[in-house]
Amino acid sequence: MHPVRIGLIQLSCTADKDYNIARTIDSMKIAVEKGAQIICLQELFATPYFCHTEDHKYFDLAEPLNGPTVKKMQDFAKINEVVIVVPIFEQRARGLFHNSAVVIDADGTILGYYRKNHIPDDPGFYEKFYFTPADTGYRVFRTRYGTIGVLICWDQWFPEAARIVSLMGAEIIFYPTAIGWELESNEKINIEQYNAWQLIQRAHAVANGVYVVAVNRVGTEPVTKFWGGSFVANPFGSILFQAPHDEEIVNVLEIDLDQIQYYRTIWPFLRDRRIETYQPILKRYIDDERNS
Repeated sequence: MHPVRIGLIQLSCTADKDYNIARTIDSMKIAVEKGAQIICLQELFATPYFCHTEDHKYFDLAEPLNGPTVKKMQDFAKINEVVIVVPIFEQRARGLFHNSAVVIDADGTILGYYRKNHIPDDPGFYEKFYFTPADTGYRVFRTRYGTIGVLICWDQWFPEAARIVSLMGAEIIFYPTAIGWELESNEKINIEQYNAWQLIQRAHAVANGVYVVAVNRVGTEPVTKFWGGSFVANPFGSILFQAPHDEEIVNVLEIDLDQIQYYRTIWPFLRDRRIETYQPILKRYIDDERNS
């Protein structure tokens, strides 16, 4: 067996950045007490989800990859021998910002970072105003406890991203997330949207033979009720844990990375991939040449 204990922290956020960070650290202490070895925080965990509007004042919330928030997390990781996925609003240079995640190993060192590739632009999610798409591609991180891939929120809808980090060796894909329902939407739509969100990520787990961990926030912010529902799926897509939609939680769940061998030999998708046939996927859309 290769057991790894995963800590999920699902919280609401306030307008007070320092308060959000302090509450998160308190929750991380609880996760460590429960035995967590890898902790994933939610997308933009230190701030409210400011992308509901386009307002230049929110750029003041950003900080560099080695800024004070990450330094606090490095200290915590080293003291508690825990790996932490730390999503931040990154200021890369003057006028250049990313939606990023820093991965800190269990000795407090920064293993690297991932910048969000897929940037949405929808009512209530005006992220293109704030975030520049990544220019570093996809990455995996070989931590003390296992090899992980990190993708961020809107990335979770794209099977290509999950496939790439899996082919790079990820055993677990973490999706720090901030997603929810429009306040005026009805219950039927809400259920369909959440189920679609969870279903596609479970499909990534199945198609790639990996564990998937999605960590979302809760609470109501100006135009969105964040739907929580953080979960862990195994490589057959079975739900090992699912958080409630409207409660803050700290949960620790043990998974066995050696089981990946079992799942991938039962359903050997990696063996049977026909990579020589996949060139068309590089097109934006495949037009019907008969009609051109």
